[in-house]
Amino acid sequence: MKVLLLGSGGREHAIAQKISQSKRLTKLFIAPGNAGTSSLGENFELEIKDFNAIANSIAELGIDMCVIGPEDPLVNGLVDFLRESPLSKNTMLIGPAKSGAQLEGSKEFSKQFMQKHGIPTARYSSFTPSTMDEGKSFLKTMNAPYVLKASGLAAGKGVVIPETLEAAEKELEDMLGGKFGAAGNVVVIEEFMHGIECSVFVLTDGKDYKILPEAKDYKRIGDNDKGLNTGGMGAVSPVPFCDEAFMAKVRTRIVEPSIEGLSKDGLDYKGFLFIGLMNVGGEPFVVEYNCRMGDPETEVVMPRIESDIIDLFEALSRGKLNDAELVLSKKTAVTVVTVSEGYPGNYEKGKVIHGLNEISTGFVFHAGTAQKDGKTVTNGGRVLAFTHLGDSIQEAVAGSYAMIDKICYDGIYFRRDIGKDLI
Repeated sequence: MKVLLLGSGGREHAIAQKISQSKRLTKLFIAPGNAGTSSLGENFELEIKDFNAIANSIAELGIDMCVIGPEDPLVNGLVDFLRESPLSKNTMLIGPAKSGAQLEGSKEFSKQFMQKHGIPTARYSSFTPSTMDEGKSFLKTMNAPYVLKASGLAAGKGVVIPETLEAAEKELEDMLGGKFGAAGNVVVIEEFMHGIECSVFVLTDGKDYKILPEAKDYKRIGDNDKGLNTGGMGAVSPVPFCDEAFMAKVRTRIVEPSIEGLSKDGLDYKGFLFIGLMNVGGEPFVVEYNCRMGDPETEVVMPRIESDIIDLFEALSRGKLNDAELVLSKKTAVTVVTVSEGYPGNYEKGKVIHGLNEISTGFVFHAGTAQKDGKTVTNGGRVLAFTHLGDSIQEAVAGSYAMIDKICYDGIYFRRDIGKDLI
């Protein structure tokens, strides 16, 4: 089977690694890919916002299956476009249609979906520029801190948590005034939930589902969760506090009502459903949905899947996911992300990465890298994710940091406490 994987980050490298292990694979193409994915298949330049170019490439390459990594093309209707195009209508597509991708594309829509289907989440209301005064009044009904979210896609940066009412009112004005562009035309204000975050990943064909390994990621730039939010500095799977009792609640209160809701509402969904959760005293509440896998969580989830992923994808595409087998490793996976100096602010690219050839254990997933003059160089804020599997969290943590010790590049930075709060 010929497979096309769209995307260029650590998430796509981890998915590519898993696809490359399939006995069903004939050829893997990654567009545009990165310096790491080039060892698993053929990278080629393709603008993933250019739907016509994607359809043409599918036809020219004879692609049997297209796996869509990032959220932007999904939210903007790539699956719908490819289904209707005569060039790609027979290709198996892994990712929800535009109607299903609204769960990530509009936080207002997703909160309404949760409320409609009785899925536990924080109290909320949404506001527009014309209802800003009502928004300020709503803030006064809540206790600090306050959670404000741009309803649209904001590259993971559209959530702010002011500590005072005055700061929250100013933030609401800024967001509705264009701080996040069109993504902030609608702002969702919700109650702050006190608890521990984790993520549950579901593969669904819209009626049946498989729950993939759960994960906990670390979003802040500094140790002990200090500093600015990032796209993710590391992750752990499985999560000790997501025990059998907690996961039973997640399944019955959240996963099953979510999948049933997709079906009842006629939302076309064949792909990954990311459910961001808050564990509040042992009770699960939904923070958000995403219509794709998370990053860097994918870098700990994929290595724990032992089943042939192409078999799972094909069963999903044909609406027969219930017939597929999902086998998971009992090992613990830890990933630690190295970033460029200055991230999540301004940073330089093009720094030569040394020592990659010295790593012989675990997985090195490339997030922001490129090839230049035969050398691997930095090409993004998050650069590499070092994943190690162990029989315990301690062993996996030690393995990931031992891998990082073998590499260097100018301005390298990483957190030194990933996973250590779970030991």
